[in-house]
Amino acid sequence: MVYADVILPLPLEGCFTYSVPDDLQDKVRRGVRVAVPLGKSKRYTAMTMRVHGDKPAFKCRDIISVLDPSPVVTDVQLRHWEWIADYYLSPIGDVYRAAMPQGMKDEETYRPRTERCIRLPEPLQNADALRKALDGLAAGRSAKQQKAFETYLALSHWDNAENGMTADDATEITVQELQNEARCTPAIIRSLIDKRLLEDYQREVGRLNTTARPHPENIKKLSTAQQDAYNKVLFEFLRHNVVLLHGVTSSGKTEIYIHLIAKTLAEGKQVLYLMPEIALTVQMTRRLQDVFGDRLGIYHSKYSDAERVEIWKKQLSANPYGVVLGARSAMFLPMPNLGLVIVDEEHETSFKQQDPAPRYHARSAAIVLAQMSDAKVLLGTATPSAESYQNTRTGKYGLVELTTRYKDIELPDIKIVDTKDLRRRKMMTGAFSPFLLASVRKALADGKQAILFQNRRGFAPVMMCRDCGWVPRCEHCDVSLTYHKSTERLTCHYCGAVYMPPVACPNCGGKEIVGRGYGTEKIEDQIRDIIPEARVERMDLDTTRSRNAYDRIISNFASGRTNILIGTQMISKGLDFDNVAVVGILDADSMLNYPDFRAYEHAFTMMAQVSGRAGRRGKRGLVVLQTREPDHPLLRQVVRNDFATFFNNLMDERQTFAYPPFTHVIYAYLRHRDSATVSAAAETLAASLRAMLGQRVLGPDRPVVSKVSGLHIRKIVMKIEPKVSLKAVRTALRQFQTQLAANPRFAAVTVYFDVDPL
Repeated sequence: MVYADVILPLPLEGCFTYSVPDDLQDKVRRGVRVAVPLGKSKRYTAMTMRVHGDKPAFKCRDIISVLDPSPVVTDVQLRHWEWIADYYLSPIGDVYRAAMPQGMKDEETYRPRTERCIRLPEPLQNADALRKALDGLAAGRSAKQQKAFETYLALSHWDNAENGMTADDATEITVQELQNEARCTPAIIRSLIDKRLLEDYQREVGRLNTTARPHPENIKKLSTAQQDAYNKVLFEFLRHNVVLLHGVTSSGKTEIYIHLIAKTLAEGKQVLYLMPEIALTVQMTRRLQDVFGDRLGIYHSKYSDAERVEIWKKQLSANPYGVVLGARSAMFLPMPNLGLVIVDEEHETSFKQQDPAPRYHARSAAIVLAQMSDAKVLLGTATPSAESYQNTRTGKYGLVELTTRYKDIELPDIKIVDTKDLRRRKMMTGAFSPFLLASVRKALADGKQAILFQNRRGFAPVMMCRDCGWVPRCEHCDVSLTYHKSTERLTCHYCGAVYMPPVACPNCGGKEIVGRGYGTEKIEDQIRDIIPEARVERMDLDTTRSRNAYDRIISNFASGRTNILIGTQMISKGLDFDNVAVVGILDADSMLNYPDFRAYEHAFTMMAQVSGRAGRRGKRGLVVLQTREPDHPLLRQVVRNDFATFFNNLMDERQTFAYPPFTHVIYAYLRHRDSATVSAAAETLAASLRAMLGQRVLGPDRPVVSKVSGLHIRKIVMKIEPKVSLKAVRTALRQFQTQLAANPRFAAVTVYFDVDPL
């Protein structure tokens, strides 16, 4: 009898064994999907890991059918899945679920995802009809409908109808985009549709890149400094499998990447190009398509599932993409002939998957994938992560440094502004210092642009009763609610729950419930009031929910249609704009004063990266850094772009307190609806861990947010130094997890691990 060990797309450990019927034995092999039964009536698409003749001690059920004529996952991919499951202490079923498109886990019963869009009805597609429609809205005194309609015309470019515009010239706009830009409710848009001023339709999201021809002649000649760095990278690849390219912002690292990609393709190999954010792929796609045409594939979570299935299949075909560009999920695609992995902005925390499992770091996992594929890895950044830079110091990685900006443009001039003193003297205008406002106004007057960075979205991060200090909090989470003016709702940024703002304080009956703090939405409102002539756009999670929102926002700013861009950390991640003269960091203190051992590293990185958006072409840029602690040592290091001093100080601190890169850190989290139960389970698990690891175990403690979605959370910290076998620790952790689950009192407690947390 023949048996098959398979992975189920469920959060379950290990493989499950099924018997293979005689008529399927020549079809079942490693890497093909099979339909299998589970329980009384369930049926799942499983992945075959091993075919063998070892009869198990239990009665097996038969495989129902084989879904693929040939493997849809390579041997390297399956070994990579096993490594991720083992290293990150995740069920391999979770890895399977994360790695493959949903359509390939549902026996291909997927449907293409669509987006609801809006357009002008055909009778209105001319200047005369539009004027009459606008006059009718004005006469009807519906200001909100008029604003929404005018916003649509501007976004779609139908405001150019006087110039003979046609429907083919119009930009497609989603309903979500219009709601965000016009700050209107769905009811407003429904009213416009009912009046036949707009019509809605569904469009399929995504297209495979199959038409653009490669243009190698578009590869730019490297500058002397870039050519030197390129040669050094090739030399370091002779000695190391992983090389860190440490280049200051706007030094031209991307051009070096392009030359390396062309060289790899010429050798008949494939390239995987990972970026931390989908927003970055928008700009990079254009640059790479100009050179590599239809040899470039794009893969990330904003693509429809149907398209991701098509890309997956193309990678298994005789004509796969030579270059795949994408966010962390692109790492899971089949790359049968991988020769080079580029991890751009390697320091970025977005490469770490948080929830759901597996909680892997794409940079580390990509390095292992490259090792399994006999490929090289290039890590690129202006602000290396502590782990990567330390690996260059110990000789584990090669290091190449690029210290001059392209065309020798100076690094930006960074001015620190003391907002504590300005507020005392009542000289601040909302979130803005006089110097920042004057600098922005001058930039706009000179035809330049400005970026304003505030790492909090929403309108007011906290609402508070002015009389008694009561703060509205989420019913399900241990956090205050954020007010979003566009929807006129209070929102929990942890579980997503939405509440109506209270009319009166439930604690004292007071009527004055006011917002405290500044989110990006409030910054946008204020800057529109202060500088009404500015053309403002905001980029944060709220404005980029639809697939093409990134493209539209970035394109508008790059082309000059907008001249002030307000955003969260999204705007710090390697975006390249030619005309930015001023960058404002509105609140540096919020990044410094965070209870996490990585707070200073993240703060330095984010401020240095945001600063690097200024003055990338032509004249030297200006960065205005607003803070209540102007003498803070880290801020002075940012001003001097003194990464060496920052890194040395960071390493002294990390070594003193036994944090990475001198130890491996593992967090154990426990969740349960009852606080006493989860506390008892955490104490039990911590006792087992201390029996093995001693003082390396800290806690259990309540994390900063100790309740999410109705579940109480406890956290245990483990610091594992290099002399301790990490594999033995992982084995023990799985055993302790199993033992805790076997205790009837704790059977409902969820336990999971976060290895190398960020």
